[in-house]
Amino acid sequence: MKYIKEFRDGQLAEKLALAIRQEADPDRRYHLMEFCGGHTHAIFRYGVQDLVPENVEYVHGPGCPVCVLPVRRLDDAVELALKANVILTTYGDMMRVPGTKQKSLIRAKAEGADIRMVYSTQDALRIARENPQRQVVFFAIGFETTTPPTAVAILQAKAEGLKNFSVFCNHVLTPPAIAHIVNAPAEPGERPVKIDGFLGPSHVSSVIGWAPYEPAARDFRKPVVIAGFEPLDVMQSTLMLIRQINEGRHEVENQYTRVVTREGNRKAQRLVDEVLELRRTFEWRGLGYVPDSALRIREAFSAFDAEKRFALSPKESREVKSCECPAILRGVKTPTECKLFGTVCTPDNPMGACMVSSEGACAAYWSYGRKAEVVAATAKGAAA
Repeated sequence: MKYIKEFRDGQLAEKLALAIRQEADPDRRYHLMEFCGGHTHAIFRYGVQDLVPENVEYVHGPGCPVCVLPVRRLDDAVELALKANVILTTYGDMMRVPGTKQKSLIRAKAEGADIRMVYSTQDALRIARENPQRQVVFFAIGFETTTPPTAVAILQAKAEGLKNFSVFCNHVLTPPAIAHIVNAPAEPGERPVKIDGFLGPSHVSSVIGWAPYEPAARDFRKPVVIAGFEPLDVMQSTLMLIRQINEGRHEVENQYTRVVTREGNRKAQRLVDEVLELRRTFEWRGLGYVPDSALRIREAFSAFDAEKRFALSPKESREVKSCECPAILRGVKTPTECKLFGTVCTPDNPMGACMVSSEGACAAYWSYGRKAEVVAATAKGAAA
C-alpha cells in the first residue's frame, strides 16, 4: 500500500476484523498494551476497539512523553522561568500541564515569566541568537524520537559559541519503561496490571530500531509487535500479537516495515551518543524511579546543561488531588474511572497531563466520544 487512505480502508478493516475474530480463542482474554499515545488515539478515533472481539482488550500505557514527565521536573522549569529570569522555550503541549498547586507554564507566563512556545530546537537556537544578553533555556522532553534534535542543537550551540543557550534535559527511553511495567509489583490497593503483549512504539523505533525490545520480550516472555499509527496498522499488529500468544511465542516482530528496521537510524543514534549519556535513574509520572531510563548531557557539553548552569532548589511536588493520570499511565485505570474526568477535568480546564497532551489517553477518550459515558453516568447518579 502506498497511500494513507489505503491504511484506513473499510473493506480491509472488515477482513482484518474477521481474521482477528477467527484467531482469538473465545476461552481466553488478550490484554494488549499500546505503549504509544498515537496508538491510543488511533484506536478510539477509528473505533478499532469496537472491531475486535470483547475478549481482546487494549491497555493504555505510558506512551505520552508529556504525560510521563514528573511534576517535580515541571516545577523546576517553572522555577527557572520565574526566578532565574531566563527565556524558557518549550513545545506547546507542556504549556498547560498543571504542576504543584496547578501552577503551569502558561500561568507562570501570566505572572510575567518569559516563556515561549517553539516548534523545534532550531526555534530555540534562533531566540538565543536574537537575545544575546539573555539566557535561553530549551525545556527538552520526549522519547527517543525527539532526542536527536536536542543533540543537534547542543552541537550547533557549541560550534557557534552560543554562551547564552542551555538545555533542561528530560529525555526518557522506552525499552526500560516496558521492562519496568512488566516487572513492577502492584501499588497498594491497586489491581495488578495484566499484559499479554505490547504494541511497540512507531516513531521511537524508527530511531532506535526494534532490537532494543528483544531483551524484554525474551526475559519477560511478552511478545512485542512494532506497530504503525494507522488503524489497519493497529489491527494487523493486534492479529500478529494474538498469533504469537496462541502459539506461546514471545518475539519482537515488526509490522511497521515501511519505516522501521532492526538497526534503526544509526546516524541519529551516533549524534545522541556523542552528546548524551544514561542517567542511573529517573522519575516517571506513574512509574516512579526507573533505572537507566533517561538521558543527561555529557560532561564535555556541560556548559549547555541548564541543571548545572542554574541552581534549582529542592521542592515538594504534588499531583493535583484525585487526578488518576499516574494510575492511567501504569495501565491500572482507564480515564473514565477517574472521578475528575469529564466533570472537573476537561480540555478547557485540565487537571492532569493526560487531558492536556495531544497523545494523552484522557484526551483520546474526550475527543472520540468516551466523555458521553461519564456524562450519562453523572446524570444517572444525580437522578438517583
